[in-house]
Amino acid sequence: MYPMPVFLLSEDIAFPPPELAEPDGLLAVGGDLSVKRLLEAYRRGIFPWYSEGTPILWWSPDPRLVLFPREVKVSRSLRQTLRKGAFAVSMDRAFAEVIGACAGVHGRRDGSTWITREMREAYTRLHEQGHAHSVEAWTGGHLAGGLYGVALGGAFFGESMFSLRSDASKVALLALAGHLERWGFDLIDCQVSTEHLKRMGAREIPRRAFLSRLGRALRKRRRPGCWAERFDPALLRAFAAGG
Repeated sequence: MYPMPVFLLSEDIAFPPPELAEPDGLLAVGGDLSVKRLLEAYRRGIFPWYSEGTPILWWSPDPRLVLFPREVKVSRSLRQTLRKGAFAVSMDRAFAEVIGACAGVHGRRDGSTWITREMREAYTRLHEQGHAHSVEAWTGGHLAGGLYGVALGGAFFGESMFSLRSDASKVALLALAGHLERWGFDLIDCQVSTEHLKRMGAREIPRRAFLSRLGRALRKRRRPGCWAERFDPALLRAFAAGG
């Protein structure tokens, strides 16, 4: 059985069909991280993931880890954390700090990280244009955890999360899921499987099913712009109460 080809991208904003990805999900190499290319990639169920000093790699794994907002799970210990009010939560208040913290937490021993300077700059541009968003968990006025990702139509593409205090990133994810359900979002793309996200309700689905659901989600009304003023703390109180 011959291996699948890895496509070399040109200057044109185009991607090969995701179904042509290698078994590990690698689909293409090269291109750039322009806003236009990144948005086209997400619309097609493709995302960049590479390391400093290597070409840009584009992926579409099969299966795909997805969290449907209404299926998010709240453990007993996490509900207790919410009831204690351990964290203040916000949206789009500190995007640069969140992506910087994610890069630091996911750094390697040699100082490198897959959230490269180029990636941070690219997603900051997406944020400035209202496509990328952050959720922050604070304690004592200091950032304790958070996440960031890209929103298109009724889909949120989670990129990374970090936690400097126990449960901080989980609280941020709950806040995100609660708002996305209220706003009619269909799914949160978690990209690749992790036990942490599975415990919170994420599950693997075949890529074909993911692409089908994504196509329907993208037909929904977009919510571009800053989400800072749209944050509703009552949603977290509902989770704490068992709602």
